[in-house]
Amino acid sequence: MLWALAGVLGCLLAGSLAYCLLSILAARDYLRVIPPAAEACPPVSVLKPLSGADDGLEENLRSFFEQDYPAFEILFAVRRGDDPAVPVVMQLQREYKGVDSQLIVTGDPPYPNAKVYSLERMAQAARFELLAMSDSDIRVERDFLRRAVAEFEDERTGVASCPYRAVPGRSFWSLLEALGMNTEFLSGVLTARWLEGMKFALGPTIIARRQAMEAIGGFGRLKDYLAEDFVLGKLAAEAGWKVILSRCVIEHRIGAQDFRRNVAHRLRWFRSTRRSRPAGYAGQVFTHPIPLGLLLAAVWPSGWTSAAVALAAAMRAASAWSAAGWVLADPLTARYWYLLPLQDGLSFLFWLAGFFGDTIVWRGRKYRLRRDGTFEALG
Repeated sequence: MLWALAGVLGCLLAGSLAYCLLSILAARDYLRVIPPAAEACPPVSVLKPLSGADDGLEENLRSFFEQDYPAFEILFAVRRGDDPAVPVVMQLQREYKGVDSQLIVTGDPPYPNAKVYSLERMAQAARFELLAMSDSDIRVERDFLRRAVAEFEDERTGVASCPYRAVPGRSFWSLLEALGMNTEFLSGVLTARWLEGMKFALGPTIIARRQAMEAIGGFGRLKDYLAEDFVLGKLAAEAGWKVILSRCVIEHRIGAQDFRRNVAHRLRWFRSTRRSRPAGYAGQVFTHPIPLGLLLAAVWPSGWTSAAVALAAAMRAASAWSAAGWVLADPLTARYWYLLPLQDGLSFLFWLAGFFGDTIVWRGRKYRLRRDGTFEALG
């Protein structure tokens, strides 16, 4: 019986090593794309849904007010006027009077995805064709709009996702999660892009043409989905628009989460991914070479399984650096590389847990995930 289990684990590990190689090639392919020079600078509406005062919120929002771009507006949306983010926005509006901005109080959303409702309300008030949808925990360089908008000179491009470099808060658990985002998650995105093309989008910053949004049925088409970013890109690709992974890297300030909040966040992520793309979720087993190697060595201790673990660690390190080093220029991974095996082990456990359960907790409320990726509030 053990030999059969060892055989299965050996096959999975071989597939995982092949995946590592593919992810390295995918990173090289992504880097071959030459970013276009910004010639025309069409006006842009920046949409910022807010809920609460995240760590570093003022500096995150300030980075958008300070964009070196000729014509843009910033729209903010909160559910209630007493939201803690409101004073931060108002202070920045006073400070940057030359930047066109407005704050919208939306009230309670009439459907499950409150973020989509905020985006819908802001898009209705926005004046421009290009919509840059960006979460509150994003920080960008002054040339962000110039670089990102330049990629829309191709009129076929309808949606662009910005790859992000996760920056943790003062929490060990957020540090581990950031390492996973900058290595494992980005490697998966790059590999999917190389093998299948961009048939999806990923938050937390997406730029889209209004025409592309209208082609998929508007924001109302996304209102019942938890992974609205993934669905947006999928529908846009199906509607014939070109969906791309931008060459403009942004910073995702994920904040300091304690263990309990981090567990809830990760379970929400994995369960949502399982519902959004079930086959792809099962295939994520190949993104865990080190846990698979350790399991193989535990089931069948021998010299060759020990060598397999060493090879798995080396291939995982090369794959991680191709994403975090080459693409993101991430100092976090360079400094805390030795924590990657621990992060990989946790990620593997959360991946297994993601196969079970259909409830999540999001911003203090409990929801049930349906099989088609939509969700509903409980209570």
